[in-house]
Amino acid sequence: MQALDPLDDDAAATVFRDVILLALLGFVALVILLLPHVNPPEVKNADLLTPGNVIIEIKWPEHIDADVDLWVKAPGDGPVGWSQRGGSIFDLLRDDLGYMNDLTSANHEMAYSRGVPEGEYIVNVHMYRNETEVWPVPVWIIVSVKMDIDKPARQILLRKIELVRIDQEETVVRFELNEAGGLLPQTVHDLFKTLLDSERL
Repeated sequence: MQALDPLDDDAAATVFRDVILLALLGFVALVILLLPHVNPPEVKNADLLTPGNVIIEIKWPEHIDADVDLWVKAPGDGPVGWSQRGGSIFDLLRDDLGYMNDLTSANHEMAYSRGVPEGEYIVNVHMYRNETEVWPVPVWIIVSVKMDIDKPARQILLRKIELVRIDQEETVVRFELNEAGGLLPQTVHDLFKTLLDSERL
């Protein structure tokens, strides 16, 4: 029996191995050269839905374990708040319970609208619970309007109110918007109107 000599190989087998290895090397080189040019398809901003047109937010200090509720009312719609989270125009997107069931320290509630109907908007806050018994509780209210998906929301109102007792409900601001989403400055006031006992439309 003859010993195998690695240098004594069939010429056809050598050519076959060389061709296969060169083809594999060419494929790997092609992948390496094309890899930087492969990009995921770009998402166009126009294809994204806007999260809301009228954005109403309330914030209060992180060190106060309190449940302050945001209540909003749009023209032709009923009030929206913690017990009525959605209407035909507004939806309450975040109901903050203070430290209860909350992994963040931020105290923040917000409501977004679908569209900007012309007419009067009402924004109320209600002190539901205050575990820390720290009084007064300062609450900031921010109202913004976003008419164009390609542009950021435009803040139109900023108010601050201090809540001093449990079950206190305050009308922070009432205002009117025109059909283009513009604020009518002469309509801004804080004449009280309860939203907790209002009937749904």
